[in-house]
Amino acid sequence: MSEQTRERGPEPAADDARRVVVAGAGMAGVQTAVALREQGFTGTLTLIGAEPHQPYDRPPLSKAVLLGTAEGSAFDVDFEALGITLRLGCEALGVRPEEHLLDTSEGPVPYDSLVLATGAEPVRLPGTDGVPGVHLLRTLDDAERLRPVLARRHDIVVGAGWIGAEFATAAREAGCAVTVVEAADRPLADALPAEVAAPMTAWYAEAGAALRTHARVERVEPGDPGEPLRVLLDDGTRLPADAVVVGIGARPSTAWLAGSGIALGTHGEVLADDLLRTSAPDVHAVGDCASFPSARYGERLLVHHWDNALQGPRTVAADIVGAPADEAPAAYDPVPYFWSEQFGRFVQYAGHHTAADTVLWRGDRTGPAWTVCWLRENRLVALLAVGRPRDLAQGKRLIRAGATMDPVLLADPARPLKGATA
Repeated sequence: MSEQTRERGPEPAADDARRVVVAGAGMAGVQTAVALREQGFTGTLTLIGAEPHQPYDRPPLSKAVLLGTAEGSAFDVDFEALGITLRLGCEALGVRPEEHLLDTSEGPVPYDSLVLATGAEPVRLPGTDGVPGVHLLRTLDDAERLRPVLARRHDIVVGAGWIGAEFATAAREAGCAVTVVEAADRPLADALPAEVAAPMTAWYAEAGAALRTHARVERVEPGDPGEPLRVLLDDGTRLPADAVVVGIGARPSTAWLAGSGIALGTHGEVLADDLLRTSAPDVHAVGDCASFPSARYGERLLVHHWDNALQGPRTVAADIVGAPADEAPAAYDPVPYFWSEQFGRFVQYAGHHTAADTVLWRGDRTGPAWTVCWLRENRLVALLAVGRPRDLAQGKRLIRAGATMDPVLLADPARPLKGATA
């Protein structure tokens, strides 16, 4: 960590005179505010959210909320009791670090410490903005707009990312005809190697969803009144659809930081250090909008998953509150983790792998339960478990410990992972 990012501006002596402002009211923002109170911060604490709704959790949007089995997913947090001021329907527009001001749609907000937690936004399909029947699935409003589409059992075309697979699962449960379109040769091509994605490809047909790979969407043509949309593929095929759900990835929601001087990375993410401090004094960044250096993996990680938004706020809060003089601050270096429920399967992933890592299988990849492990010099660095939660729980601990594994023992699916160390 550079000395430049360690420098802080002058601070009031007493906590109760300090003002912390959190920009973003999703998981990362809410958990940062809660963690600050839990760790003893007594100053003014303001949580700013662009949406008008009470802060809510996003994972249920592609499941219970979408299917109508839950009306919402508001966080069970008593903001008033915690002394957290909510400013909802208030959009962050810019930061002036030298003046310690956050510019918003309701005017400038002064701060002593600022936390950027604006998350990620979905990648849009070019030329589809404003086209009736084309949907995203990122917000509560998105889910509520899509709920009647599923209820009417419409024909739906969807992308093949993680959210796309979860939406396709919900749509099939609702009785919709679903076609999944993917430009690559397999689903999740950006996340998983071909041999790992191969058995997952079969899940679509088993669920009754049509999967079209090597299919790039050229454009979506609006239908005549009463007629379906037409999804034009690059091979000239036109797919009729009552609705199109764009699930082709997400990118950090940071365009609003232009001109602030806060350093951004190649993906548009805020470049944070190992305490989640940014290049600007008294500004931290956490969750989907920020990357951080990982000593464990020897590279900078950008993690767009719920667990990162849950864990990072504790580091931010600890740095703002301040550690005792005789205690070194703990660097943020988690074992990344996420899960996905798709086509009747519970998929979990922990760690971080690269194409150079060795792939090792546990179990029959055509069966209902199997695990893939990634090894680097026989150290377990990542695993993906399908229907094997014990492998995931034990594997995560082994990754955190930097354990060296015996590949022969590890390949035996009947042997617990913790019993396969070298």
